[in-house]
Amino acid sequence: MPANKNALTRIVLLDKLLSDRYHAYSIQDMTDYLDRELPEYGHDGGVTKRCVEKDIKYLENHFPILIELERYTVDAHSVASDKVYKKRCIRYLDPTFSIFKGKLSDEEKGVLMTALSTIGSFDGLDGFGWLDDLHKRLGLVENKPVILMSKNLLENKTLMAQAFSVIKARSVVVLKYRRFNTSDLRDVIISPYLLKEFNRRWYLIGAADDTGCILTFALDRIVAISVLPGYEYREPPEDLTERYEDIIGVSYYEGAEIHKIIFWVSDKSAPYVDTKPLHGSQIHIRGEKEESLRKKYAIPSGGWLFSIDCMENYELIRELCSYGEDLKVLSPEPIVNAIANRIDSMRRLYGL
Repeated sequence: MPANKNALTRIVLLDKLLSDRYHAYSIQDMTDYLDRELPEYGHDGGVTKRCVEKDIKYLENHFPILIELERYTVDAHSVASDKVYKKRCIRYLDPTFSIFKGKLSDEEKGVLMTALSTIGSFDGLDGFGWLDDLHKRLGLVENKPVILMSKNLLENKTLMAQAFSVIKARSVVVLKYRRFNTSDLRDVIISPYLLKEFNRRWYLIGAADDTGCILTFALDRIVAISVLPGYEYREPPEDLTERYEDIIGVSYYEGAEIHKIIFWVSDKSAPYVDTKPLHGSQIHIRGEKEESLRKKYAIPSGGWLFSIDCMENYELIRELCSYGEDLKVLSPEPIVNAIANRIDSMRRLYGL
C-alpha cells in the first residue's frame, strides 16, 4: 500500500468515486476531488495525478481482495469551451461493489425498518420497486396501507423512481419531453433539483444545462430520462423551497410582484377555505380591519374576509375562480382585472 500518511483516506475517497454509477470520473476528476477533500480530513498538501494513478494501480493489482475496474468513455460537456468531447473514465466493473460496504447494526436496521414501514404505506408512488427489495432483505413484515395517495398514472411507471434517483445522485440528465401543445419530442439537458406535486400532477424542476434557467416539466409529459455522466452538474441558484413559497402551483415568473390579495368568501364556503387555506400565508381578517374593508368595498352581507401574499400566475387565478360566486377578490386591481377577464371569456364562450 502507498506509504503516504494520507493513503488510507485517499483509498476511502477513491472507493466512493469508483462506486458512483451516476457520474463519470476521469483520473483528473479524481485528482481534483482528492485535492479538495483531503484538507477536510486533516491532510495538508496537494495530490498529483501521478499519485492517484499509483493508488488506482494498487487497488487493481495489489489490494488484498479482488477488485475489477473498467475503463470507458463518455460524452462530456466543457463549460469553458461549450463543446462536447470524449472523456476517458474509470469505475468498478460491478455496479454494486464497494470496498467498505458494511453490515447494518441492529439499531440501524430497526430505524430503517421503521422508516420503510412508513414509506412503504404510500400507495400511489409507482416505480419504487427497490423498496420491496429492502423490505425482503430486512425481513420487514408487510402492513396494510395507512396512507393513500391519489394516483395520476404515468405511461412509464418508473419515471418517478428515476427522477428521484437522479436528483439524489446530483446527475445531469437528458429528458425526452413532449409539450402539451404538440406531439413532437424534444431533448432537454438539465440538472434536476426537485419533484413537486400540485393538483394530482407531479413536476420535475431543474436548470437548463446551456442557460441555467429554472425549468418545469410535467412528469406525465416525459417519455424518458437518461443520465449524462460526463456532464457537469449545475448547483441550484437558490433555495427552491423558498422560491415556491410565494406561489400557488408551479408556474413561477421571474421578477413578478408579490401581491397582498384580499378576498371575501361566502358563509357556505368560508369554513372550508379557513381549514384548507389557498396558500400558506392565508390570514382570516377580523375586527376593526374587517369593518374598515367592508365599508371600503362592495361586499355581500355575511361571509368572511381573508388575505394571502402571492405572485400572480395561472394557478392562482384558476384557484380563485374555482369557487365561483362564493368568492370575490377585493384587491389588488391587477388580480381583480385578471379574474374579470376570465369571467368575460367564459360569458363569451357560453354566448352570454
